[in-house]
Amino acid sequence: MHRLVAILAVLLLPCPVLAEDAEIASLFAHADREGTLVLSSLRTGETFVHDDARAQRRFSPASTFKIFNTLIALDAKAIAGADDRFIWDGRQHSIPDWNRDQTLASAFKVSCVWCYQILAQRVGAETYRQAIRRAGYGTLSEPFALTEFWLDGSLRISAIEQVGFIEQLVRRTLPFSPHAYDTLRDIMVVERSPDWTLRAKTGWFARSTPSVGWYVGYVETNDDTWIFAMNLDLKDKADLPLRAALTRDALRAKGILD
Repeated sequence: MHRLVAILAVLLLPCPVLAEDAEIASLFAHADREGTLVLSSLRTGETFVHDDARAQRRFSPASTFKIFNTLIALDAKAIAGADDRFIWDGRQHSIPDWNRDQTLASAFKVSCVWCYQILAQRVGAETYRQAIRRAGYGTLSEPFALTEFWLDGSLRISAIEQVGFIEQLVRRTLPFSPHAYDTLRDIMVVERSPDWTLRAKTGWFARSTPSVGWYVGYVETNDDTWIFAMNLDLKDKADLPLRAALTRDALRAKGILD
């Protein structure tokens, strides 16, 4: 059985079998936050989980959907490449970084909602339906608003499903063009060292109480690729740095990052 299918089958049992990872649990306890983290080796299948019950719960992916959205848009030729531009219309947004022209690469980095809403209109609803169904990317409620579905709760996904999707992305088993995969891989880079490369995306579902923060991606090391997905409850905007900070702490605790 495919490794991630096996993991999913285990996690969906009524009585979870995977043991709570004590090191990662202590990080969440120290931060005094409810959340989950799934961390899985592509090479060996070794998997660490904090709160496997929550790992099965679906939440809006918020801006972590920009990973899949970028792949879909590039493959559909809704945008040409990382340097293709979006022209700002002059409307003021609450996030200063959005108030300027963007490239696809910068729009991904700053989570520019208006840029991806333009892409959504170019891509179209049916292309999204088919891509989401094919990838097993959570559940999409019908009907949905074309420029809001990843923000308003119509699309929902669990941490374990996020890990399953990222595995397909890394292995390139979904039917998208090499150009789409290569471009996404480039713009997902967060940090490099001589020993590893971190690729990831944050997300913040603010339309719930408490709000939910995400950090999803993977780390390529010299001998393995580690896929991760975490989400946690946030008290307010000041908690946003915890998404990446807790994940990095977990990656360091497992010897993946130095």
